[in-house]
Amino acid sequence: MAAATGVALTLAPVSFNRARADAAVTGATTTGDGQETRVVTGRLETGAADFVYIPVRIPAGVQRIAVEYSYDRPTVPAGTPGNSCDVGIFDERGIKLDGKGFRGWSGGFRTSFEISNGEATPGYLPGPIKPGTWHVVLGPYQVAPQGMNYTVQITLTYGPSGPAFTPDHPPKRAKGRGRAWYRGDGHLHTVHSDGRRTPAEVAAGARAAGLDFMVSTDHNTSSSHGVWGQYAGEDLLIITGEEITTRNGHWLALGLPAGEWIDWRYRSRDDVFGRFARKVRGAGGLVVPAHPYCPYVACQWKFGYDDADLVEVWNGPWTYDDESAVDTWDGMLGEAVRKGRRWIPAMGNSDAHSDPQVIGLPHNVVYADDLTTDAVVGGLRAGRSWIAESRTVQLAFTAGGNGRRADIGGTLTARADAPIDVRLDVQGVPGGTVRFVTDEGQMHQESLPSSGSGSVVWRTTTSLAAYVRAEVRHPMADGSPGKGNTMGPNLMWGPMAALTNPIFLRRSGS
Repeated sequence: MAAATGVALTLAPVSFNRARADAAVTGATTTGDGQETRVVTGRLETGAADFVYIPVRIPAGVQRIAVEYSYDRPTVPAGTPGNSCDVGIFDERGIKLDGKGFRGWSGGFRTSFEISNGEATPGYLPGPIKPGTWHVVLGPYQVAPQGMNYTVQITLTYGPSGPAFTPDHPPKRAKGRGRAWYRGDGHLHTVHSDGRRTPAEVAAGARAAGLDFMVSTDHNTSSSHGVWGQYAGEDLLIITGEEITTRNGHWLALGLPAGEWIDWRYRSRDDVFGRFARKVRGAGGLVVPAHPYCPYVACQWKFGYDDADLVEVWNGPWTYDDESAVDTWDGMLGEAVRKGRRWIPAMGNSDAHSDPQVIGLPHNVVYADDLTTDAVVGGLRAGRSWIAESRTVQLAFTAGGNGRRADIGGTLTARADAPIDVRLDVQGVPGGTVRFVTDEGQMHQESLPSSGSGSVVWRTTTSLAAYVRAEVRHPMADGSPGKGNTMGPNLMWGPMAALTNPIFLRRSGS
């Protein structure tokens, strides 16, 4: 039993000897079917360590390791978080940050898991059970004022290891249309973390949504990477990734090499986020802060945006936190053009876990050289993309003047007084509202007809706008288009139907 504060706490080791139990644990049993069990109990108080490690000394000859855990859930005052505890495991290679020992994580979604050489519970990595000190890890996400009493049961099964698991990674290419616009959802969960859809169901949902690609982003594990191959096809590119779930916000690592795992055991004050961001980029992937204003415990983004490649400004059905994310992103665009800094593109994803959450609501429409992992990642990184509520929403956004044209993510250079026509062609948003937003705020608004199809043109110059981006909104609940000069408790706009990355307008020297 132990209680402590700080980042991590390591308990006394649990030993297996098939004959005796370590004095530090209770409930040791040995059965006649080649199994041996130990039970560990403990208590944590509020302010407990982020991670509690239980060392488990694994002898030779183990075929399978099985872990069950539970904790109490006392009644708490209204508005006070109750007990919530995650679980995972590291093998004999150790628990060092970004080490090789990771063997699985299921957060608080499961109460038990098993690992053997040939198979494992979703969220965990199959492989040999080698002798040495393994670590079951508890993550007391929230601890009630009354504290948390927990129990962990560890059972070893002895015998031959059996055949090894053979991963089936998805190919990095699908049958595309060459250089074109491709639709894809970059934030999806399966039963390999806290989703209730199987990989087969997620792939089927992506196809039903009319997507060309999808990204697998289960929380804190790479276990699903090894099963996606059978669900990919010429019509669907499946990209491997991970959602890294820290105590100071969540972020997506998109385009990871299959099997690559990114650690999550740190806070912003540890000053190591940049190290992992560089690791992802070095592997060819993207770093994307996810739902930065999500109101759930530990979801608000605290790491800043200096190491971000994109930012997820739209997550699932449109809500207040998305409005905040877009406002913050727009402010960063203004700062980037003022200071001549790198700009950070926006993306939107469904974050779908289970029914009735809709895969592809929203998704990204990316201009890529082909339907390959590298090309899609490159298009997103460059900001050559816009966000759609569904495949029924179509748009084209350009800026042109003096015989030149720029598309989404591009730059148009012109004299300070040269006229530039910004044009948006839209389909699929009946009665919608088009907004053109620049570094000076909203500069133009126009309603679409009831058919949902129309074109909006607005003229400006490089002296008046350093960038322009477009939004297409649904009507307000009362059917009105909304307006940007409303103060008070009411929303200014209806839900988002489409959002573009900007086109930059640069003033030439003559």
